[in-house]
Order: sequence, then C-alpha cells, then structure tokens
Amino acid sequence: MRVGRCMRKSTGSTDRREAVRFLRQQQVEISQGRRVAPDAERVTFENLCDLLLDDYRVNGRKSLVRAEASIKRLQPFFRGDKALDITPDRMSAYIASRLRSGAKPATIQKERAALVRMFTLAVAAGRLAVRPTFPSIEVRNVRSGFFEDAELRTVLANLPEHLVPVALFAYFTAWRKSEVLGLKWHQIDFVTGTVRLEPGTTKNDDGRMFPFGEYPELKDLLLRQRAKTDAFQRASGRIVPCVFHRRGQPVRFFRRAWQSACKRAKVVRLFHDLRRTAVRNLERQGVPRSWAMRLTGHKTEAVYFRYAIASERDLREAVQRLAAGSTGTLTGTLDEAGGVKMGWMTGFEPATTGATVQCSTS
Repeated sequence: MRVGRCMRKSTGSTDRREAVRFLRQQQVEISQGRRVAPDAERVTFENLCDLLLDDYRVNGRKSLVRAEASIKRLQPFFRGDKALDITPDRMSAYIASRLRSGAKPATIQKERAALVRMFTLAVAAGRLAVRPTFPSIEVRNVRSGFFEDAELRTVLANLPEHLVPVALFAYFTAWRKSEVLGLKWHQIDFVTGTVRLEPGTTKNDDGRMFPFGEYPELKDLLLRQRAKTDAFQRASGRIVPCVFHRRGQPVRFFRRAWQSACKRAKVVRLFHDLRRTAVRNLERQGVPRSWAMRLTGHKTEAVYFRYAIASERDLREAVQRLAAGSTGTLTGTLDEAGGVKMGWMTGFEPATTGATVQCSTS
C-alpha cells in the first residue's frame, strides 16, 4: 500500500468476517515490512527482467553477461507472461523443454537461478508479495579432466607460439584463464619475485600473490616473455601493458586455436584442465592444503577437493607405497568356508578349521 493513499481490494467474499480477517493479514504483513503490492497483477516477465539487469548493472556484477544469456533463453518460454502466472509447474515445464532441446543441466540451473533472483528482487521492491518455490534440477559437473606430461607437451607443440606462454603460466600457477589473460606488467615484480592479482579482479574478489622467484621454470617463462615484449616495444615504438599478447594486442579468445591444437595432438582436453592439473601437482607434492588454496584462489575446501583429482597412475603408486611399507609376507590357503586361520594373530581362532597359513616377518 502506498503511504497516505487509501487502497481498496476485494476479498472475493461477501462475508464481513472474511474481510476483517483479510484486512488483519494485510496489516500484519505491512508491520513486518512485507508490503502487499496493489499492482502485482500487472507485473510481467519483462518487468522482472528489467529488475534483474538493473540490479546487476548498479552493483557492477561480473556475471552480467551470463544473466543476459539466461534471460535470452528464458524469453521464448515466458515472454508476455504475468509474474503471478509463472508458477512452479510452469518452471517444471520449462526445465523439461530445455532438456528436450539438449541443454545441459548446469545451464538450465543458471537460468532457473536468474528467474529466482528476479522474484527475490520483485518482493524486495514491493512489486510482489511472495516468491514461488521453483523446482530445481540436479547438476553433476564433477571435474574430471587433467593433463599427463606427454599430453601437455604434445598440445603445446601444436599451439600457436603466442599461446604457449599462456598455457604454461596456467599450468604452473593453477590460475583461471581470465586471470592469466588479464595480467599486466605492473602486477609483476621481478625484484621481489612476485606476481599479484589485485582485490576485485578475481572471481571471488580476493587478492592473490604467487612468489615465482622460488619457481625456476615460472621465473624463466616470465623473463623470456618480458624480453620478447621489450623487443617488440623497441621495434614498434608502442607500449604493451599486457604480459601475454600477440604482436602487442591482448590475447582474448583462443577457443578455436585450442581445439585445433588438441585435435592435432589427439587429446581431448579443456584449457581449464590445466588448473585441475596444477592442483593435482600441489597435492602430489604434499603442499599443505591451506597454502595451496591461497596460491590457486579456491575459497572453500569443498571446491578444492573437486580439483584434487587422482589418476590411475596416482592410485597405483599409492598401492605400491603401501606394499613397500609392509613388514612381512603372508601366504596361506583358504578353507571351504573362505576363512583364513591366522595363528600368528593373538587371540584369533576361526570357527572353521582346515586352513593353514605360513607367516614370516622381516
């Protein structure tokens, strides 16, 4: 209700007691800060989209492009709908239609999240009274890809020359592609041997520091890139602020070049698999998890665990270490019941007999 203005609304009943009950309910909601929007029936899907985009722009959210993409997918289904007609069963129908069209569950979940956010903003703005509880969709996107050494060498050999340093830096640091491509020379300090990401420039807005002075391969990579950039600046008379560039121009998109290199190398890998591989390398070297997370930029262990992937080789090596640490050998034969008579274990006597065991300890 608007302050200072009398609003009338029908209860749909001729019973006075029902009208009094409805009025009291409205008064309680107003006292709790939940204003009942008199024009809720006129709120449309397009109005909800405007609320979402305005919120993203005002707050400078980095995922504005993703929100716009979600709206583009939602529009054909909900275009012209009133907000009150967008019910949970309508959302279920939308999810079903998107699955039939071949959309991935993770994509559909992002679109659902955008719609939920629209209703949340509408309620906060007093345009709607409540937000529906929309059905969700299960997403299984556990990280599973990583590079073996031979695979990485083959892909690097097939990449364009200007992309090789980009891939190697991501492999050494476990930093995200956007963080690598956005790196500027003023963020690298060769005196202290550190490279920094300023707060607000990362996915979680936290700053980060990587001490490359203690990492010879990474240090050599950055020195070579610096020398290459200096040579280009002298020849062209231009200032190149970006660490990774192609003839002075920032490297932005290289999906097609990456896919072509992987195809020639006969390897199916994503660029993001370099990040997963770097996390696995940290785990292999026994780096304390709290230190590793500060280097890679993972905010929670739950997410970090999804990157700490164990390959078949890792598992075989683990079993080999287990076997190497054994203090003795155990040989024996199983009896008909499948039990083993381990007479060398104090206090153990199986119910079945007939099995013999020989045990020698070193």
